[in-house]
Amino acid sequence: MKDIILKDFARSKAYTIAVAEAMPEKDYSFKPVETVWSFMELLHHLAYALRWMQENYVAGNQAEWSPPQVTSTKKELVTYLTQTFNAVEKELQEINFADEKISGFYFMLEHNSHHRGQAVTYLRCCGITPPEFPF
Repeated sequence: MKDIILKDFARSKAYTIAVAEAMPEKDYSFKPVETVWSFMELLHHLAYALRWMQENYVAGNQAEWSPPQVTSTKKELVTYLTQTFNAVEKELQEINFADEKISGFYFMLEHNSHHRGQAVTYLRCCGITPPEFPF
């Protein structure tokens, strides 16, 4: 089971980072409407929530919701995403998965997919063909 989880997570990581890389930096402030996050804010939330959800729903620890300040450049955001995915991936390798931890993992992955899907829509709104989904 752990091999399947790590494979699913690696695919999610690669695709999420590819989506982040696909948006030109000049469009990181893009919002489809004024009442939603910018592309930068959306992906920053995705990265922070990934780490927070892993801590709360997979590792079973209680972490406060306390996101850091949103990064200011594409390079910083992609670095933040990559570091977050790498840290979570390392922790996943250490976990002995029981049913509730598997459920927490897939909840975390579903949240990531939800926001990554929004990011793909942002790409399309900017006239950018998103990376092909790697399945």
